[in-house]
Amino acid sequence: MTATTHENHGHAPSGLGRWLLTTNHKEIGSLYLLFALLMFFIGGAMAMVIRAELFQPGLQVVDPYFFNQMTTMHALVMIFGAVMPAFTGLANWMIPLMVGGPDMALPRMNNLSFWILPFAFIMLLSTLFMPGGGPAGGWTMYPPLMLQTGAAFPFVIFAVHLMGLSSIMGAINVVATVLNMRAPGMTLMKMPLFVWTWLITAFLLIATMPVLAGAITMLLTDQYFGTSFFNAAGGGDPVLYQHIFWFFGHPEVYIMILPAFGIVSTIIPTFARKPLFGYSSMVYATASIAFLSFIVWAHHMFTVGMPLSGELFFMYATMLISVPTGVKVFNWAATMWRGAMTFETPMLFAIAFVILFTIGGFSGLMLAITPADFQYHDTYFVVAHFHYVLVTGAVFSIIAAAYYWLPKWTGYMYSETLGKWHFWLSVISVNVLFFPQHFLGLAGMPRRIPDYAVQFTDWNVVSSIGGFVFGLSQLLFVAVVIKCIRGGKKATAQVWEGAETLEWTVPSPAPLHTFDTPPQIK
Repeated sequence: MTATTHENHGHAPSGLGRWLLTTNHKEIGSLYLLFALLMFFIGGAMAMVIRAELFQPGLQVVDPYFFNQMTTMHALVMIFGAVMPAFTGLANWMIPLMVGGPDMALPRMNNLSFWILPFAFIMLLSTLFMPGGGPAGGWTMYPPLMLQTGAAFPFVIFAVHLMGLSSIMGAINVVATVLNMRAPGMTLMKMPLFVWTWLITAFLLIATMPVLAGAITMLLTDQYFGTSFFNAAGGGDPVLYQHIFWFFGHPEVYIMILPAFGIVSTIIPTFARKPLFGYSSMVYATASIAFLSFIVWAHHMFTVGMPLSGELFFMYATMLISVPTGVKVFNWAATMWRGAMTFETPMLFAIAFVILFTIGGFSGLMLAITPADFQYHDTYFVVAHFHYVLVTGAVFSIIAAAYYWLPKWTGYMYSETLGKWHFWLSVISVNVLFFPQHFLGLAGMPRRIPDYAVQFTDWNVVSSIGGFVFGLSQLLFVAVVIKCIRGGKKATAQVWEGAETLEWTVPSPAPLHTFDTPPQIK
């Protein structure tokens, strides 16, 4: 019986059934990546509404309430719909290949964890058409503002629950795969860094997603079941919600950047043609960041009236996180130092990541200083900071990974010329988009507002122009991907000469089933 089941395994059903029922890690990885790309453009369209409204002072394009729905939905779609599923797609595709395993450890759960997502996002996006409109309380969903949402409220909460469920299942799968499916001879300290960063990220997901679930369930019971967790009139405290939310929310920020560190630690050694500098220190640095991420949550809350001792603790703990992060940046620079570097598109995005993510890190250090944060808090300076981390950080690393592994996925080389055009347009426009927001924030422009004082006009015009160019230049990326899928120059098994991980030992495109007999690791 076992034999026959295994025989039939190769003959996948065709058409729609194949994609609905697939348990193959490569197909599920592709589904995640395509879904993330779609959400990236939906979230991007919402960002364009925001930038169009802010192009000039006064109310231009949309009414203020719809503007707030856009800021809220843009964040939810980008975080839970674009960045996290993209990283999960990369994990699905690459982790079994990198550890020499035949598939993910829990293939049926893998299928389910993906198919929850389209339903969650259809539900979330449908709230825009409900009476009273979509959520407009920010992605943090702070009460009492969030409790003023109309009919959409329970749908938003349920959609976020589903996203969390999908993430937890994906994370359990990663942990089970990495700990049980490695090829003989691959000890933990021989794993590629992308696998390490994902293993640590998976533990963060398992630990924090239930916290978010708890917080939004308490919101739900406050709204419909007469509890008063966050209602001051009933003896509750709205600041309690902030503590619970950020206990999830801060590790969440690292969930969105640790896999990026893994990607960059894979790409830079390849194109510098030398091993990663300080491998073990990179592993320990990643683990330290993950540990510290649990004890810095209230740096998002310096202005709520914490006791001074609390503010001091969170200030120093936050500054401490910059040490392992600095180790990583130093190691990337040391890896490139005197390497035989070439500048293909993945390497360009990886170098841009190192430089621009570091800018985001420095502005984060500025925000860590409590008395200074009283000035920066809730201004455009914060918006500039986290977009440097999440766009030039997380998104750039995802794009770098796509260029890096595209030949392995499709069997064809992408167009290097178009890739470089995409890179230069993106890297210039993203700085035109977000760098001026530092100046706006320092000058006192609050965030999440549809209208602003006239003295902020000039930099908002610049920022909006950068935003539209950045958005349009991502269509080039889609063109590169489609062109590559359709054909072109055949890719060899070893696409990049400096690449050393196991996925480059299988043919390109990677066959549906790989490593039926596990490779021996020397």
